[in-house]
Amino acid sequence: MSHDAIVQFQAALAAGRKYYKEAVAHGKYPYPLILDDILQESAVAGYADLGVINVPAELFVGTRSAGRTPALAGNFMPLMGTDTEFGAKWISLCAAHLGPEGIREPITCYEYLGRFYVEEGNKRLSVLRSFRAPVISARVTRVIPRYTEDPEIQLYYEFMHFYSLSGLYGLSFHHRGDYARLQAALGFEADHVWTTAERRSFTAGFQHFRDALSRHRLPEGVSDAEVLLTWLHVYRFQEIKDLPLTELSKRIANLLPDVSASAGASTIELSTEPPAEGKTVLSRLRGIVRPEHLNVAFLFTASPSESLWARAHDEGRQALEKALSSRVTVRSFRTDGRDYEALVEDAVQAGADVVFATSAVMVNACRKAAALHPNVRFLSCALFQPLTGVRMYNGRSYECKFVTGAIAAAMADGNRIGYVANNPIFGTPASVNAFALGARMVNPHVRVQLEWSCLPGDPVRKLVEAGVPVISNRETASAETVDRYFELGTFRLQPDGTLRPLAVPFWNWGSLYEKIVLSILNGSWGDISSSRAISYWWGMASGLLDIHMDSRLPDGVRSLGEILTAGIRSGAVDPFRSRIVDQSGVLRNDGAHGFTPEEIIAMNWFCDNVDGCLPSVEDLLPDHLEAVRVLGLEREKLLPEVEGGQL
Repeated sequence: MSHDAIVQFQAALAAGRKYYKEAVAHGKYPYPLILDDILQESAVAGYADLGVINVPAELFVGTRSAGRTPALAGNFMPLMGTDTEFGAKWISLCAAHLGPEGIREPITCYEYLGRFYVEEGNKRLSVLRSFRAPVISARVTRVIPRYTEDPEIQLYYEFMHFYSLSGLYGLSFHHRGDYARLQAALGFEADHVWTTAERRSFTAGFQHFRDALSRHRLPEGVSDAEVLLTWLHVYRFQEIKDLPLTELSKRIANLLPDVSASAGASTIELSTEPPAEGKTVLSRLRGIVRPEHLNVAFLFTASPSESLWARAHDEGRQALEKALSSRVTVRSFRTDGRDYEALVEDAVQAGADVVFATSAVMVNACRKAAALHPNVRFLSCALFQPLTGVRMYNGRSYECKFVTGAIAAAMADGNRIGYVANNPIFGTPASVNAFALGARMVNPHVRVQLEWSCLPGDPVRKLVEAGVPVISNRETASAETVDRYFELGTFRLQPDGTLRPLAVPFWNWGSLYEKIVLSILNGSWGDISSSRAISYWWGMASGLLDIHMDSRLPDGVRSLGEILTAGIRSGAVDPFRSRIVDQSGVLRNDGAHGFTPEEIIAMNWFCDNVDGCLPSVEDLLPDHLEAVRVLGLEREKLLPEVEGGQL
């Protein structure tokens, strides 16, 4: 016997026995898993011969049957000594592997749910793994499970489609849609079949990426492929190949907080109230340096003269500049197209210390810039995104909708009220439900007819033609536009066809911008850990949102609106603290408590007095797809956008 083979066996034997002891000590199964014990034939839809392929060595987890189970530990290292028949055969096979020919005969195995079970060739696999072979040549039969609603099965079916395109194993995800997102992030159309050159290019780059990633401890439940997908949101794949291992490792380290947040290991921290004024005790203890002056950049995707949304934020910019004129220099940047990355980079190169992206569609561009420019503070007008380098900001508009719902019901002649929603995104169902609950508080028999402006057709016309007398349209942009665009609030259709304004929610972005910039200047910005995803989500009490009530409202209705507004600002009134049943008859709240902020944001259901449902993403108008892609409640149903070629 070869001396080198014996030495290799002894090392493998030590590794096998160590694995066995540790597994037993922790109450884990110490041997390779057995497919026959796992698989139920009734759960099998069929089998597929994949031929001979190279399988990543770490994906072998067990054997087809229990035949040689006691001879191997769960890591496929031997448990029997040199004086056994198994040991002698292992050493002989190892000696052959060390010879000029090596082990070339493929093993035979079954693949089930992305894991591999050996039918013939256990010792060959054991020898190759003892030499840390990255891939093992194997003749593979895939066991196809029956399709069910089980998330693991659904995700596996997505993998099978991805494999039919890429021919790759070794990429695992935990979230549906991620295989399609990877295909798109690499620059491929959804049905693109990878060439051999593309497969080799990816495999080489991914291995280099994993080598760098091995220097870090990943959050529990996060795969290498999920870190790669996060990388591709910020950098190009080619940079993996170009960067030395040390620099690649540093860049990966900057992304890991986002990876952790996306995996749910680091929850999104909602800041529901403005930060305290003045330098806090904690900031003093941390020694946070307060800047004397800030360069603040505002990014727009439309001209304030053409967009009410942009105009409101531009008025907020002007208010900030006026309030802190001696401590800030403010500049605006705008793009007429979709090159958001260039827009963000322009602001950074112009010396911005703080960047406010006023539209949610720029959030990914800010995410990339944040990784490249860690000394710049980035904020995006979006909600509930698991990003640590970009803080989100938005308002609790449902509070205003609760008040206008009560006013609408008080001013309606009958039991029908209309509501026009914009997009099926985070927070929209909460606004609809708050409006419906406010209306029901005044009239327990009221029905709210829901229409969507993101679908073809004129939603207001639909409601008018249906004879709905009072309609809640989208809120107006700002206090300065209330009188000119009252039809964007809640209004009543008069008998002569004219519109009578009732109440209009509006935004005061200057209040938010001033408070956030002041938090940076006084040092309290640093009180919130930068390793967590932060969302500012302020309500009426902060001054960010308010309601303009028409002067012609009856005194009693106006008083009702003022009482509810004051109650919400003080915290005495909670729109969702009541008995709530949804459209399916499910009791969502027994009335003894309200909802958590996270429950409100993520609502995807409607109260039982709402007639209407969430629109399908397939039916949305093209102009609305961008926002829904970023903030949509069902954004995973949208095919990801294909970026430029990467391989």
